[in-house]
Order: sequence, then C-alpha cells, then structure tokens
Amino acid sequence: MDWLSMPPLTALRAFAALAETGSASAAGAALNVSHAAISQQVKALEAHMGVSLVDRSGRALRLTDAGRNLADSLKAGFGSIARTIDALTGADADRPLQISTTPGFAAQWLMPRLLDFRNRHPDVDVMINPTPDRVPLEPGGIDIAIRHGLGDWPGVEVECLFLSPLVVVAAPSLVAGREITTPADLLDLPWVQEYGTSESTDWLSRKGLASVRIGGLTQVPGNLLLEGVRQGQGVSLTVRQWVADDIAAGRLCLLFEEPEDTAYHIVTAPGPLRPKAKAFVGWLRRQAADMALVN
Repeated sequence: MDWLSMPPLTALRAFAALAETGSASAAGAALNVSHAAISQQVKALEAHMGVSLVDRSGRALRLTDAGRNLADSLKAGFGSIARTIDALTGADADRPLQISTTPGFAAQWLMPRLLDFRNRHPDVDVMINPTPDRVPLEPGGIDIAIRHGLGDWPGVEVECLFLSPLVVVAAPSLVAGREITTPADLLDLPWVQEYGTSESTDWLSRKGLASVRIGGLTQVPGNLLLEGVRQGQGVSLTVRQWVADDIAAGRLCLLFEEPEDTAYHIVTAPGPLRPKAKAFVGWLRRQAADMALVN
C-alpha cells in the first residue's frame, strides 16, 4: 500500500462522521471538535483527492456519488477496525449476542432448537430480533443475521446455511374443485403474506402478473402466517421446509414450487467474530448438518 498517497486519517474520520450524522455540528460533537474543524477537514480531503464529496448547492447536506462511495467504504473499514479492537481488548465481552432473522425462521427453525445452544453455552446471553427488515451489521449491534435469498448481498460475509426452495401452498378447502395449472389461476383467491415483505406479490410479478389485482391480501406476522394458511384464509408463498409435513399429511396442497436456488444464509460483517458469535455460527452449522442427515 502506498501510505504516502493516502489522505490523513483525521480527514477521513471527519468525513465518515459527517456522512454518518448528517451535519457538521453533529459530526463535531461526535468527534469532540468544532463544526468548523469538520468542514475544514472535509475540504482538505476533497482537495487531496481532487473530487467533490459534498454537494453544497442546497441547505441540506447531500453527498455526491463519489462521497457516497467513499462513505460506504469508510463505514465498512472503520466498522471492521472497531470490531477487531473490541475483540482484542474484550471491550464487548459482556454484551449479549444479538441475532437478526425473519419471524418465520425464528418461529419455525430457530426457537425449537435454541434450548440446545443454551444448554451448551449457558454463559452466553442471546437477544433475537425477529424482523423482515434487513438490519445493518454495525459495531455494538447485530452480530449475526440469518437471511433468506440468493446470498448476493454486498459488503458482508455470507455462508449458506441450508437450501430452502420456495413453494406456493393453500388449504384443500380453499382450492377444492379448481383446476390450477398456471399462477394466473390463483389471482381471484385471497393471499396471506408475512407483514413487512412483498414475497407473494414479487412472485406474481416474476410470473408476468405484476399489474393484476389479486383477490385480497392479508399481511400477518411471520409466526402466524402458516396457521392462517392452514385455516384456508389464503394462498401463500413460503419455504418448503416449513410446510413439508403439512403437504405430506394433506393439510396443505402444493400448487407451485420454485427451483432450489434460494437458501437461508449466515450473514456477518467483514472481520473477526467475537467468541460468542463464533460459538453460535458453529452451532448453526451443526444444526443444519444434523437436519440434512435426518432429511
């Protein structure tokens, strides 16, 4: 690395704080310097790089495209440094392990198994945040996220936990007597979708039915979705693992199945994991391996 060509660390830190807080005054307070010092450092950084990082044409702070790119890189870099320092010094040793995952995964997979982790690691306090939102992985916050998708999220470390193809299902009472051969045959039926997501409507869009109004949409928390589907309240798109037993027992009808290209993934921020997070990731791997052996 050409260290002599790098901008001063104080200037990079000032710009990162400005981008994070949204104003020179707030950035100055965060770094215990004046807002004038922040502005001076940012201007010096722009002069050093030869590019504009801040759009000063309006009253509100706005970053240029170059500024947003640099801000994203600095956030990742300073975050990794902070996590490494915490890991080396034990600064966050007493902080609970924080896990973010979807409500459906928490209810259907994680909670039935979590007692095993508690028995193996009784000294580790765990906080689970069940949310459909993609929560950022920041120092002092979420340690591990478990996300569903293709695993193509930028700026994070991604490890496949297990494949989880999506299926479209409904209760026999809802589709009795119907001939269902294409997704269009489902449009006049009600649908049930996890609150805060758009999986069902996205699936219809991928099938060329984006502009067609479906026969009513009910959004519920992920832990209540399957119960509503079993009761015949609507068609739903869900993970096959969650409904395999229902399909086998005839409680639900399998209407469509997507290719096996989606999965649940372990997602962490770049850099070393603290011991509690390492233990949890190892436990997740063992649980997924045991599930694969059973299936």
